[in-house]
Amino acid sequence: MRTPEQKIPFELSVGEVAARSGIAVSTLHFYETKGLIRSNRNRGNQRRYPRSILRRVAVIKIAQKTGIPLSEIADALSTLPHDRPLAADDWHALSLRWRKALDERITRLTALRDQLEGCIGCGCLSMQECPLRNPYDALGRDGSGARLIEP
Repeated sequence: MRTPEQKIPFELSVGEVAARSGIAVSTLHFYETKGLIRSNRNRGNQRRYPRSILRRVAVIKIAQKTGIPLSEIADALSTLPHDRPLAADDWHALSLRWRKALDERITRLTALRDQLEGCIGCGCLSMQECPLRNPYDALGRDGSGARLIEP
């Protein structure tokens, strides 16, 4: 723990970022290869991150917890500058961007849950008529063989 006289360095090593963010060093390296975060190299060719990376990593972790794919997180973060900490306005823009997709996922999962309750109640598991396995017999119109149920 730092004393008040000790200043927090402007740049952090990969180990310091890992310790302060609670994620593994390998995860930071992975995030960097995916373009989610950036580092600089010092004279010894070691990674150094600005302190602002901690907030960016926190945003990535929150987005992942909500089920947002890393590719979508990377797309959203690519619209924001890397040279300053993420601000409340940045988070607001990101959350608006992801809200619609999350709402749609919640709607799909709620409908699936409600259908599942009905299926458990009936117990038929009919391959021809079951609204979960073959909704409206839509798969039968395409012929035999495996079909993708989710759109």
